[in-house]
Amino acid sequence: MSLLLGYSPKLFIRKPVLVRASGGGSSSLVQTPPCFILGADPCGADHVLLEYAYSMKNHPRLRKKAPEQLVYNDAEVTTIGSSHGWVASLMHGVGTLRLHDDLNPVASDANPKRISLPPLVTVPHCQTQIVTNVSLSSPSPEDEDCVVAVKFLGPQLSYCRPSSALGSKSKWFNIRIANPSFFSSRVMFSEKLNMFRIPGAGGQLIGSWDLCKDQHTPKILVLRYRNLPELSEAEREVMDTCFTTEHLVESQSTGETFLVKCFRQSVNGGTSWETKAVMVFTVLPLGNALYTRHLGDLTIFISKSEAFCVRASSFPDVRPNEVYILEDTEIAFFRLADSDISGYTKRVVALLYSTSKYRISSLGLS
Repeated sequence: MSLLLGYSPKLFIRKPVLVRASGGGSSSLVQTPPCFILGADPCGADHVLLEYAYSMKNHPRLRKKAPEQLVYNDAEVTTIGSSHGWVASLMHGVGTLRLHDDLNPVASDANPKRISLPPLVTVPHCQTQIVTNVSLSSPSPEDEDCVVAVKFLGPQLSYCRPSSALGSKSKWFNIRIANPSFFSSRVMFSEKLNMFRIPGAGGQLIGSWDLCKDQHTPKILVLRYRNLPELSEAEREVMDTCFTTEHLVESQSTGETFLVKCFRQSVNGGTSWETKAVMVFTVLPLGNALYTRHLGDLTIFISKSEAFCVRASSFPDVRPNEVYILEDTEIAFFRLADSDISGYTKRVVALLYSTSKYRISSLGLS
């Protein structure tokens, strides 16, 4: 059960969210290969020059200018992660969240878009200083129907309609989640179900908030694991010593929903983490979670940004049937067919950009 604080029917999505261009031909939708920020060099006062690494070997290397504060956080700003190419940052001094496109590789660095959301409201027995992640329901927060969901560490889940923030009429609507299994989990938006969803810690439950029906209490899906692999005693011992995270991923091309369980160990005296195993389950509507080693042409990407998957055949050099993992101190590639893990430890700016279509002004490309 959960409690919605500050409820207003005007917030909620009343129809399926569509990806659409705005009228007048002044904007367009672009799609880029998966990429991440490899590094940043000083570039004038309070700015850095970003270098992006792409999954496609022959893709031209891109460099663009961005505020240093978004890359190297300080006491005033914490960069959380990205959703649909929009980075969310927590402005500690004023207690607000801001959406930026400064770090998006295809957005203009000369005319960046920044949307300040209303001041955060901390509900009783919750906190709003540590954010787990942010999820947008559509590619642009400027869309009329777009809703942004913010999952804080602990019981609080908050919603806001960013388009209202542009006219200073927006406000947060806060849910206090009762089930502690969702306290440390990440929120994602399901285009298939038109719901925000959160996997429970341990992967036993999935909570879904149906905004079409203005329901405050989540629908709970209890997972039943099927086709589990036979693990050796050595494999079990390693996995038992790992820290486990769960990630929900939805394929836009196939409509499938996957639950990804990542098993990671602390290494180098606790200064970094290393992936030891990955398990992927296909989640069926009634709750069966089928272990699979076969994603077909799909590749899954996991990072501090919103998890996503793509058709590998659409992007040369992206290997199918793999899980790519990008964290602050690790880049890893897990091959599902034989459970092979390759990768290396490298400190990077762990903001992974998906191939979700991103709207830009026809005059906004730098």
